[in-house]
Amino acid sequence: MTRYNSVLDLIGNTPMVNASALSPNPLVDIWVKLEGRNPAGSVKDRIALSLVEAAEADGILIPGKPDQVLIEPSSGNTGIALAMVCQMKGYHLKVVLPTNVSIERRQMLEVFGAEIIESPGSEGSNGAVRKAQALSEKNPQWVFLYQYANPANPAAHYAHTGPEIWADVPEVTHFIAGLGTSGTLLGVGGFLKEKNPDIQVWAIEPPTGEMVDGLRNLDDGYIPPIFAELGGAQILDRKTVIRPKESIEWTRRMTEIGLFVGISSGAIMAGAARCAEQIPEGESATIVTIACDDGWKYLSTGAWTDDIDTVVERAKKVIYF
Repeated sequence: MTRYNSVLDLIGNTPMVNASALSPNPLVDIWVKLEGRNPAGSVKDRIALSLVEAAEADGILIPGKPDQVLIEPSSGNTGIALAMVCQMKGYHLKVVLPTNVSIERRQMLEVFGAEIIESPGSEGSNGAVRKAQALSEKNPQWVFLYQYANPANPAAHYAHTGPEIWADVPEVTHFIAGLGTSGTLLGVGGFLKEKNPDIQVWAIEPPTGEMVDGLRNLDDGYIPPIFAELGGAQILDRKTVIRPKESIEWTRRMTEIGLFVGISSGAIMAGAARCAEQIPEGESATIVTIACDDGWKYLSTGAWTDDIDTVVERAKKVIYF
């Protein structure tokens, strides 16, 4: 068995599993990359390490120097990943967190020693971003890594996630991921299109005006700077809207093949199924998707056990994704 000197060395090289049993088209294979297998439990482990290491390389953070403070807005996963990395490296992390995230995510931040600064739940992740920006301006001695504007975010996926996918599934024809910070789509999509320009890159987004944190609709008034600066519109071939109920239905369906994943992963799988349905008759395709995290952070929501309409109504008040 492989031995590792640090838990940080466990980030990346996540497994790929065949989910074609859920494909509505027998000629279309679907593969899912299980990012919940990262040590802090999500795809955001990759960018957390990349953001911190880039800041260290630039001299913004100095390893071993005491009393260095970082601040970052998060609806959960980035905060948890940064908290784990900061605990390992000795930095103090302040996370601006909407009040209505699931209790498991708040607890995980506390487990890794992060300080939580609350933002209004009604404002979602956009409100957390605004508050973090304001606090950073008032406290210029704090380090604001700002995942939405930091090129180290997509760089992590260009350097690692994309090559891992290409190595495991070189026959990929479609890559589908959620539209959040846009880092995964930019990094993986950019890498894959360099390997094969015919690969289609699809983004999954929530309906305009609906609180589906972890995913983002660009028409809601906030476009991540990295999306604009790094040519996101040119990399994406299509954006597809998946509603909360469909996301939860597909999250439940993924348990049919033994995958207990978070609800954004259900949204992405719903998009993959929609993509499979639209492949022209008689043609084959291979879809690769990302399962951003596992389901254990969302058990308190009742997403798998309660009446689905009740769960959907509850999602208007509690951030699931």
